[in-house]
Amino acid sequence: MRGALSSLTARSTWTRAVHLVLGAWVAVACALVWPGLEDSAPRTLAGLYLAPLPLLALLACVPAVRRSEGVQARALLLPGDDEVTVEPARTWSERGRLLLWLVARVELGVLAAELTALAVWAGAALLTGSRVSAVAGVPLAVVVLPAWALAVAGLGALTAAVARRLLSPSPAERLAAQRARTERLLERTRLAAELHDSIGHALTVTLLQAGAARDVAGRDPAFVDRALAAIEDSARSAAADLDRVLALLRETSPAPAAPTLADVGGLVHAAEAAGARVDARVDPAVAGLPEVLSREAYRIVQEALTNALRHAGPVPVRLDVGVDGGALRLAVRNPVPAPVVAARGGGSGIRGLHERAAVLGGTALTGPDGDDWRVEVRLPLGGPA
Repeated sequence: MRGALSSLTARSTWTRAVHLVLGAWVAVACALVWPGLEDSAPRTLAGLYLAPLPLLALLACVPAVRRSEGVQARALLLPGDDEVTVEPARTWSERGRLLLWLVARVELGVLAAELTALAVWAGAALLTGSRVSAVAGVPLAVVVLPAWALAVAGLGALTAAVARRLLSPSPAERLAAQRARTERLLERTRLAAELHDSIGHALTVTLLQAGAARDVAGRDPAFVDRALAAIEDSARSAAADLDRVLALLRETSPAPAAPTLADVGGLVHAAEAAGARVDARVDPAVAGLPEVLSREAYRIVQEALTNALRHAGPVPVRLDVGVDGGALRLAVRNPVPAPVVAARGGGSGIRGLHERAAVLGGTALTGPDGDDWRVEVRLPLGGPA
């Protein structure tokens, strides 16, 4: 009982009552045209239910009406409920559900109006009627008010349940929304990988160069100058990558061109400036690769070199980029101290490398091979099968 009475003070109860009133006014406006509201005869009461039907059928054919009904339902019936769609009706199935909703909304509003009229009549009869004493009439009239309020609150809750059922997204809309969420997730994942690969590479090179320059500061000015120059180049490259990612996020200006395998020499130079000795062999045929394949391959090479610098330090690195048997082959190998070999392989960079290869329909093999750490990637030139 306490729960039922407390529901009468809830904000949603009164906003739903407003929604019922709006539905009832539509029925009253239509009934004034036909058959009229001259009395309370059964013909007049039936007119309240039947008169709005032609208008509702026309409104159900207007796509924007579904959006309007969804906005009203979210505001008055189910605040913040994403299960109520605010999209226009695009198919006849959606228009049919909209018609059922419009009919239910108006008819429940009419029922609420009739209950209100009945409660007013009963209260007046109890207070002024001759068959009930004044002593008994007042308490009975007071009971009518909460009974009416509970009935209207029940109709409001029923209207909300019907709205959740008939104004919910259709299966096609749910599928489209799921696809949109998947595309957003994939885009965010791709941007996260871009930031990790580009900024992570720049920070690794900067860290190694700064540490080496500090060690020889005052003894080898020429090396310090080269280290500072390498740090400057890495910071400039990272700033360009960051600008490109921000342009993709803002969607207000075209993003700068992403680096491709044609720019792999910059990666080799940065790794050598960090102290690594890179033996790079790049097949000239990679210049004719599709841009998407070349761009992703560049990021794979960047992550492989960054991984070598981060975990093995300035060690000899062998890089091989070539085209072989209808596929692009990337191979990076470097020696790794024995204690490090067992600890590697689970980072986000290696995981991202495998994901890039999988998206392109290729394969990636990473892990220890004797005393070396190897990264071998094979990407089909024609893209995913």
